[in-house]
Amino acid sequence: MALKANTLVRSFAHAAGVVIYVAAVAWLMSHGEALVGERQSILMPVFALLLFIVSATITGLLVLGRPLQLYLDGAKREAVAFLLATLAWLVAFLVAVLIAMVLVSGQPVTAG
Repeated sequence: MALKANTLVRSFAHAAGVVIYVAAVAWLMSHGEALVGERQSILMPVFALLLFIVSATITGLLVLGRPLQLYLDGAKREAVAFLLATLAWLVAFLVAVLIAMVLVSGQPVTAG
């Protein structure tokens, strides 16, 4: 089953949207104390849980929204292809981030 160029481009855009969103949340989490200070209150767990719910919804829509729409419109093969293409892009981004982490650490990779 050959993928259409449109599917590859759109699935890349969806996967890139997930990566950009995850990077923004990671930045917020790593700089959160500088933004709001170190506070012990009920607001931090509330914020964390709400962020988790919003993140699951946003990334779920980016990964599953278009395939679900295609599937419900009767384009089952296209839906599966789009979902798998998006997943493949996400794996590619994951490998790229892992490689960047290894390169930035400056430490050699050893087995065991």
